[in-house]
Amino acid sequence: MTSLPKILIVDDEPFNIDYLEQELEGSDCETLSASNGSEALAMVRSEQPDLVLLDIMMPIMDGFEVLSQLKADPSTRDIPVIIISANNDLKSVVRGIQLGAEDYLPKPFEPTLLHARVSSGLEKKHLHDLRQLYMKSLEREFEIAREIQATFLPTSLPVADGWEVAAYFKAAREAAGDFYNAFLLPNDELIFFVGDVCGKGVGAALFMTLYCSLIRAAATTGYFSGNSDGRQKTPADRLKHAIYCTNNYITGTQKNPKFASLFIGQVDLCSGLLTYLNCGNEPAFLLQADGSLTKFGPTGPAVGLLLDAKFKTGEIALEKDDLLLAYTDGITDAMNSKDDSFGKERLAKVLSEREPSCDLLLRKIVEQAKLFSEGVEQFDDITMMAIKRLV
Repeated sequence: MTSLPKILIVDDEPFNIDYLEQELEGSDCETLSASNGSEALAMVRSEQPDLVLLDIMMPIMDGFEVLSQLKADPSTRDIPVIIISANNDLKSVVRGIQLGAEDYLPKPFEPTLLHARVSSGLEKKHLHDLRQLYMKSLEREFEIAREIQATFLPTSLPVADGWEVAAYFKAAREAAGDFYNAFLLPNDELIFFVGDVCGKGVGAALFMTLYCSLIRAAATTGYFSGNSDGRQKTPADRLKHAIYCTNNYITGTQKNPKFASLFIGQVDLCSGLLTYLNCGNEPAFLLQADGSLTKFGPTGPAVGLLLDAKFKTGEIALEKDDLLLAYTDGITDAMNSKDDSFGKERLAKVLSEREPSCDLLLRKIVEQAKLFSEGVEQFDDITMMAIKRLV
């Protein structure tokens, strides 16, 4: 059963309270009363009324102070307040509106105007309550989406003798368009990828889960190619197979596909050979033991952009103490208050300073980006993965 809306009448004149209560008696609402501002604040907090009719001139605490406190408190600021003022007191009306009152009711009270003001105020409160309920339901839906999405990201990263793998992921919103993964193959090889679905919000998040699933499935099984044992002739064949299958599925089956930039690699953990594709992603960095820095730029278009697109692979041998950093543009596009971006040069500088571990390196990059941003809120997902050969 829906409870009646509550109206709090605040006035130090008993006659005014009686009059308003009588006028509102048949309005399907419950009336409460307070004779001064201090009493009114206590009643607002205990009763949570839907509307306040507030007199300005009162002892102990006047209506202006009551209004200021109500609007300063997040728990009460959305309760509509109608100030009660004499017809010739325009300055009080103006000040009340400036302090946040929704409307005013002139004295002496005119019944039609009273009911119109009250009806309008209660309708506003009702719409606000409905909006709050809707927002809470949305928040819960986003929470569920975030929980489901998290299951598509790895709960832990592979551990292999002589190698270190670390990742950093932080969504800018409730649901992310970035994704990453790393997993071992039975033949002492590691596959890893980082990606960024175009756009923001739920649409990007849904496609993120699709990309994660397709890439891993195509990279670890022969289902899409009819090869029952899941083996490919070479690492390049395996990676191309995974990307071609993913690309053609997205572009061939989705009516309004969202493309994704992607860096994917396969590392032979015995020889150190890295085979990679950069599908329209930020260039990965390789910091070699001698301090030289190499960029791995795009070798093909973004995935999910063109049907039957062509992708090329690259190869390089990772030696002892070489470190590879793959990342999405959330870190390089981090902005400061002057609208400057963190950029690749700053990222390369932090990388060149050499941290003793991949995890410490990623933490330092994040710390430096935060210092650069000067408190500006993160607007894009940030994803990074670092892989280092230890022996």
